[in-house]
Amino acid sequence: MQELSEALMSSSDENGDSVKLDSNQSLKGKNAAMVLCWLLGNGCLFAWNGMLTSQDYYVTLFPKYHTARVLTLVYQPFALGTLIILAYNEAKINTRRRNLIGFILFFISSTAVLVIDFVSSGKGGLGPFIGICIASAAFGTADAHVQGGMTGDLSLMCPEFVQSFLAGMAASGAITSSLRFLTKAAFENSKNGLRKGAVMFLALSVIYELLCVLLYACVFGKLPIVKYYRAKAASEGSRTVVADLAAGGIQTEHAKAENGSQQLERLSNKELLLQNIDYAIDLFLIYVLTLSIFPGFLFEDTGSHGLGQWYALVLVAAYNVSDLIGRYIPVVERIKLESRKGIMAASISRFILIPAFYFTAKYGDQGWMIMLTSFLGLTNGYLTICIFTEAPSGYKGPEQNALGNLLVVCLLVGIFSGVVLDWMWLIGKGW
Repeated sequence: MQELSEALMSSSDENGDSVKLDSNQSLKGKNAAMVLCWLLGNGCLFAWNGMLTSQDYYVTLFPKYHTARVLTLVYQPFALGTLIILAYNEAKINTRRRNLIGFILFFISSTAVLVIDFVSSGKGGLGPFIGICIASAAFGTADAHVQGGMTGDLSLMCPEFVQSFLAGMAASGAITSSLRFLTKAAFENSKNGLRKGAVMFLALSVIYELLCVLLYACVFGKLPIVKYYRAKAASEGSRTVVADLAAGGIQTEHAKAENGSQQLERLSNKELLLQNIDYAIDLFLIYVLTLSIFPGFLFEDTGSHGLGQWYALVLVAAYNVSDLIGRYIPVVERIKLESRKGIMAASISRFILIPAFYFTAKYGDQGWMIMLTSFLGLTNGYLTICIFTEAPSGYKGPEQNALGNLLVVCLLVGIFSGVVLDWMWLIGKGW
């Protein structure tokens, strides 16, 4: 344990030179770590958001299959089921291997979607649709590995890292929407323009997911501040960071036996969940509402307006951009909501949006719908950051990791429930 305690303040680089982790150096590495957290968060949803943003293409390709709803419904059970298993066993899981498996699976799945389109020549049909559904399930499995693994890992570091990672996830939606606008506009007047734009977009997803694999495997774990926090968590009994520390040049073999006794001293998952049950309920309420509206309702139930085929893309872009803005608002401490009762009240009050969307779709014009969609995204992003940055404070590293995983489980339960409830908008429409 003495060796590991010394590792908190120093480590060895690839050349064997001593690297002092004093406070000044930690601050210097902090900005680079925040950028990488943002990029990795972006990669966590970039490929999936790419499929969602390309729904104008898939709706044309598979007009009878309700792709906006079906793909999301396929995605969520795999994401939720895998994450529950991983969260239950998180104390024994190699976090480095978990995250790398997730990013590699994102890369393989993105490549598979592109290959399916080329093999089918963009003609649609049941076979290609089943292939897209399988890829969607793989995206869900990859998301469970990366989102839970990264959130838990960053929760034992500083709140800014969690905020950057979650902001990056939201940015993936804004970026994919912007790129989809560009590709759609570039090929709008050409033959098979819709398909060409979607294929170009899918190719960009493949490249970006490969970049994320390389960034996590070769760069992130070697930052001094990241090694410092992981070594600190290991000294508090965390076993999940051992492989990451080894990859970063810190050996902890002599501390493993002693860590076993400390591991028993941490709060159990049940105790952590009970102490943070209000945060868990908040996340469920936030995402069950959001996913009961986005993206299925926005693509299929908002009627026809002056923007024509661009209307659904504009709504998705409005949500994604406002969600991203909402995740940066809590950076300003004065307007960050820290009260647990206040967060609960805000989460419940958002349900007024359900009748608001219904009557706006039926009687309102596109301006009101864009405004409501923006408010949906803004509140979603803002409340998410408030919860994930406040909940882990006051706990030891292993407990913060476990709590981060548990909160992501609650988030995905809300998402899955919202996806199922989203089908209720079709009641009375002859489906």
